[in-house]
Amino acid sequence: MKKASSSKANSKIMTDAEVKKRAVKLVISHMKKKVAQEFVGAVHVNEWIKEMDELLEKPEFELVEYIRMRKNLNDVIERVLDENIRFKLRDSWYSFGRALDKKVKR
Repeated sequence: MKKASSSKANSKIMTDAEVKKRAVKLVISHMKKKVAQEFVGAVHVNEWIKEMDELLEKPEFELVEYIRMRKNLNDVIERVLDENIRFKLRDSWYSFGRALDKKVKR
């Protein structure tokens, strides 16, 4: 009797860059949900998200660009006056850093 092949065996092997990019996309999608409401500083956050979406559209993954965007996010967070939103964005900032540390499971 043959064993059914797992989906892992059939899926393509991902690189570290692809894993990081996928993790960052997930963080950004969660961030968009967190900042859906209006608040003081929303313009800055939405501009940053737009710039981040443009970076994610690029086919190549340059870690330096993503690190620069993370630093920019820190500056944007400082411009937000709403404390609850700032805490949510700070959590996303932390998750963004963890996403950049992801590697392929071997």
